[in-house]
Amino acid sequence: MTTTAPPRATRPDRGWLVPAGLLALGAVPVIAGAFRLGDPGDGGAPLVAHIIGAGGYAVLGAFQFAPRFRARRRRWHRVAGRLVVLCGLAAALSGLWLTLFPFRQADATVLLTGTRLVFGALWALFLVLGVIAARRRDVGGHRAWMTRAYAVGLAAGTQVFTLGLGTAVLGHPDRTAEALLMLAGWLVNVAVAERAVRRSRTTPNPVEAR
Repeated sequence: MTTTAPPRATRPDRGWLVPAGLLALGAVPVIAGAFRLGDPGDGGAPLVAHIIGAGGYAVLGAFQFAPRFRARRRRWHRVAGRLVVLCGLAAALSGLWLTLFPFRQADATVLLTGTRLVFGALWALFLVLGVIAARRRDVGGHRAWMTRAYAVGLAAGTQVFTLGLGTAVLGHPDRTAEALLMLAGWLVNVAVAERAVRRSRTTPNPVEAR
């Protein structure tokens, strides 16, 4: 008498947890930006470009972190990746433009202005370095730079939490405290991105290694 082994249960695809989390993280600033499109005020065209670019970047970029989806749709990955870069550059450069004009950021401290300039420039730089690595067929380098770029670009989502936590602990923060809490959002994202980059260098991706 022979017995048939029961079929193994299909393991759920957990590869969607990361992009789902990223979409949730970027939801608040994306929705807030969408409401501002109706009345950009003094920001004008640069503010519109920043909002649309950041929104497209947050949504399209999140799907680049779904390994199985990316591996099965390589052409989509390339096309969407180009759009992610364009959206990211539009958001980063328009953000720098808006930061450089004090009359549009009258309530910004020197610390906040300097932080925005530094991370806006890093955002654009990381995207450019990611493109250069892709053209050299340096997959690891491309992935590392794009991960860093996405972390910087998605900091607005993390800042919702750092500002909220700071307000809950400190009460209504003054402008210096607010700038520090926003800086904390960038630093948290950069730290997470670096950890992800180091982990990807030591742990091969079984989906993309096929």
